[in-house]
Amino acid sequence: MLNKMIAHTLSLLPEELIWYFSKTYIAGESVADAIRVSRELNNNGARVTVDLLGEFITDIEMAATYREAYLDLIDQFAASPARGNYSLKPTMFGLLIDPDKCYAAVRRIVQAAAERDSFVRIDMEDSQCVDLELELFNRLKVEFPTNLGLVLQAYLKRTPHDLERLRRNHNAKEAPLNFRLCKGIYVEPPELAFQDMSKINRAFIENLDFMLNNGMYVGIATHDRHLIEQAERLISHYGAGTDQYEFQMLYGVTPRLRQRIIASGHKMRVYVPFGANWFGYATRRLKENPTLVKHLLRALLIKG
Repeated sequence: MLNKMIAHTLSLLPEELIWYFSKTYIAGESVADAIRVSRELNNNGARVTVDLLGEFITDIEMAATYREAYLDLIDQFAASPARGNYSLKPTMFGLLIDPDKCYAAVRRIVQAAAERDSFVRIDMEDSQCVDLELELFNRLKVEFPTNLGLVLQAYLKRTPHDLERLRRNHNAKEAPLNFRLCKGIYVEPPELAFQDMSKINRAFIENLDFMLNNGMYVGIATHDRHLIEQAERLISHYGAGTDQYEFQMLYGVTPRLRQRIIASGHKMRVYVPFGANWFGYATRRLKENPTLVKHLLRALLIKG
């Protein structure tokens, strides 16, 4: 309870202290930092997806700024020895302000990645964004069938229906649908999302079963050992090859488990966030994992 109380007062703490925690989970502020960390992960057998931090802009003019930042990221990353792909949040490009301008900005980024034979994954945000982000994905998937993926959240009760609609709308024989499946991180009401962790875990495995059974490529995004074991059983049941799935984890989280999965012969992709707008991401990580607050308390005592 104390950890939770502290986690929800994080915005009152000095940024320097939050960064003490964050540097374990965020590559840094620059593209060079993202490339350095990505290369280290590559050398340890992991692929990466790089994410420039930022979301929910309030001024549509910022969409162009972030578009150019992503194009620069793609240029620099492609010229580097690091290998990976890209993730982005549509609200960073004005999804809730002007969906058409958001589409144009995201399309340009996907086009740039496709020209370099790379890949962009559209992150799924909170429930107000889901329909708009599905529409964005559907529009772009037609033009860039092999260069685009989407995140789906198991705790949303609508996800099985969304999966079925996506399966019907796209020809998997031409280009398999490519999803990252995660539990979900946003606070949603009970009518929209499962609240009980056992129900969320059950939904995760049911969605994963559907994906593997229907020839979809899936990034199994979890640090939950039990879910990983269940996922391994499903992979074995369907005889899924490593061209049909990968495991995915966040940078800085459960590195030993990550290496065990790699050593077992599974593909692993690590989400590598970076950028000047790191504060919101870092505090959200703490709110999701209040037990990590003890590290902040220890840091505060040392600092004092």
